[in-house]
Amino acid sequence: MVTAAKTSVAVSGPRRDASSARDALIIAAVSELSRNGFAGARVDEIAGSAGVNKQLVYHYFGSKQGLYLAALESVYAEIREKEKNLSLDSLEPVEAMVQLVGFSFDYLAEHPEFIALLSDENRNQGRHILASERLQKMHSPFIAMLEATLARGVAKGVFRSDFDAINLYISIAGISYFFFSNNHTLSAIFGKSLGSRGALVQRRRHVIEFALNALRP
Repeated sequence: MVTAAKTSVAVSGPRRDASSARDALIIAAVSELSRNGFAGARVDEIAGSAGVNKQLVYHYFGSKQGLYLAALESVYAEIREKEKNLSLDSLEPVEAMVQLVGFSFDYLAEHPEFIALLSDENRNQGRHILASERLQKMHSPFIAMLEATLARGVAKGVFRSDFDAINLYISIAGISYFFFSNNHTLSAIFGKSLGSRGALVQRRRHVIEFALNALRP
């Protein structure tokens, strides 16, 4: 899976196979793009971090925009893969919802590069995502899990019956996303470190309780 860690490549040149060179460029691109956005990122920096000639960027991706799109696809593919690995059918509806909301919060806490890339793509009005057939087809398993969990909760009388899974997904993602995307300004405004371990634990608990309270009949 691709993460935003800075790439350190020990072997370069013709000994590098095509797959590893391409993967190294995507990893380096995620890191550079999450720091500087599409407009500010430099192909030279990305290639240097990946330990390859910058001509390989154009060979594999065609352009800087093609590399940016590959980076977006990689971070979305990672979260979709992790969503698929959630197994909630054996849990009671309330516990399953706790796991779903907690996963959403934890993923954003652990992947600031995901937040940075999404913020940049929103500044670009989503035009790169709109150009990706792969991303268009990468429907979130999270929605199906939410629908199934909601249905089980409604059947057992522990959840309201008037909640739409997509709206619920947006709400769950939104209350976590805002906390992380605006963490520095919120910390400054309220005069406390909202990025501390204690603040994260408190916020995670609040987000879960907030969602559960909204769902209760």
